[in-house]
Amino acid sequence: MSTLSGKVALVTGGTRGIGLATVRALAEAGATVVLTGRDESAAKEAAESVDGQVSGLALDVTEPKAVASLVRGVAKEHGQLDIAVANAGIMEGGLLGMIRAEDVDRTLATNVAGTLHTVQAAARAMMRKKTGSIVVLASVVGEYGSAGQTVYAASKAAVANIAKSAAKELGRSGIRVNAVAPGVIETALTESLTDEVRTSNTERTPLGRLGRPEEVAAAIRFLAGDDASFITGQVLGIDGGLVL
Repeated sequence: MSTLSGKVALVTGGTRGIGLATVRALAEAGATVVLTGRDESAAKEAAESVDGQVSGLALDVTEPKAVASLVRGVAKEHGQLDIAVANAGIMEGGLLGMIRAEDVDRTLATNVAGTLHTVQAAARAMMRKKTGSIVVLASVVGEYGSAGQTVYAASKAAVANIAKSAAKELGRSGIRVNAVAPGVIETALTESLTDEVRTSNTERTPLGRLGRPEEVAAAIRFLAGDDASFITGQVLGIDGGLVL
């Protein structure tokens, strides 16, 4: 496993779950990590819980000017930005006929526009050195759909295609863009699932269990590093075989 020593990484939505596990994985590999969250105190508390060079900042990824400003600030303070993980996202469930317009707007603003803002700002910062790795968080639901998750599925399908399109555009500049597509992972986002749904997903997964945030983080850490230097435009499923 290659080291990330000397690398500077940004992780949005890094205060809990997959985001915080990713911060830990990158820091353990030697990277200097900046994590963000909507709440400044939560971001700072999360950063303090991780060993290594980690700091926490407040950021609402739905605000493009704020995203651009923060990314510029990180690159300026550390002299570079090598890795960006666009993890910030929300999951609004509900049957199609019951979805509220405000839930649609909030989901797309966070998951789609927020990811796009982050990729755009990170790419601009990485252009200076003509190298970098960006990883975005898609979902198996974005490819295969799920009853009661129409809006979330639509948003994650968009995220996967942000990765594919950005990879084609940024490859000549030495910037790789990939996505990970987790299955059902034990995080705060999935705590609201009923026991029936959890049991059904477990039974349908060949590995016979739900995933752990650390398992997704390990894949992100791989895609971020030099071991994945010839990998771009991919959507890596991390689902225990759920969608085989």
